[in-house]
Amino acid sequence: MGGLFVRLQYLLPHHLLCRIVYALTRARSVWLKNLLIDAFMRGYRPHMADALEPEPRYYPSFNAFFTRALRPQARPIDPDPLRVVSPCDGTLSVAGALAGGKLLQAKGRYFSLASLLGDDAGWVKVLQGGAYATLYLAPFNYHRVHMPLAGRLIGAWHIPGRLFSVNSATVDRVPDLFARNERVVCAFAGDHAPFVVVLVGALFVGSMSTVWHGEITPWRGARTLARGVHQLQPTGVADLRQPRGAELGRFNMGSTVLLLLPPGLVRWDQGLAPGVAVAVGEGLGSLSVPVRS
Repeated sequence: MGGLFVRLQYLLPHHLLCRIVYALTRARSVWLKNLLIDAFMRGYRPHMADALEPEPRYYPSFNAFFTRALRPQARPIDPDPLRVVSPCDGTLSVAGALAGGKLLQAKGRYFSLASLLGDDAGWVKVLQGGAYATLYLAPFNYHRVHMPLAGRLIGAWHIPGRLFSVNSATVDRVPDLFARNERVVCAFAGDHAPFVVVLVGALFVGSMSTVWHGEITPWRGARTLARGVHQLQPTGVADLRQPRGAELGRFNMGSTVLLLLPPGLVRWDQGLAPGVAVAVGEGLGSLSVPVRS
């Protein structure tokens, strides 16, 4: 069945489906949003005890429910400033080092750093041979993305693409999936070195946004499938510099986050293995350089 589902995805009108989902999930008709929320609760049983509003039907739309905030201290941030923390709740797919300019997607499958970043030569040079972690957010996970390190946003761009599912069956079978899907790249100057966070869109992910740019997808500046990289300019009130653990952005529906760091900066924890569950603020590795005072 997995192979059939993957083959079917090549034929699906990804962006049209996502726009339909976008409209449905923002509907404020009480009967419709409650129907969607109730169906989701039965199918996925998300953990609501940590939510700022734990009653699913109190949310004004399905999207408000899906991108719900957490109560204060629900995700404590590792207090050690030398720890790189998880930017999201989810499941670890890979935590390792780039093989030159290649990242592992699945067993026997690699994709290029250059294609992931939209051929940005400057950042490819900075990150080549560095470390990376790939984290998958399932539909039942909390869907806001947070800062893995303190840093100042110095660049962001949107790269159009397809919207294949990012479940394990599709990741195993679709070549270069993370470099083919639509994505938003956020680049930061950290206290000790630069780093990059990539938000990868997926099937039915009708929206990605950041605290600096607001809603980025569906892309408003041109046709959704327009070629080329769209440079993003901050439009919100959020400070360009954010501490570890601060909200960075959010997804609608499940997707993937990639964290990339320059060579020699981080040592991933030995216990990090594919399939390990992670949570926002949980330490993933330790920096090998001191934090500036």
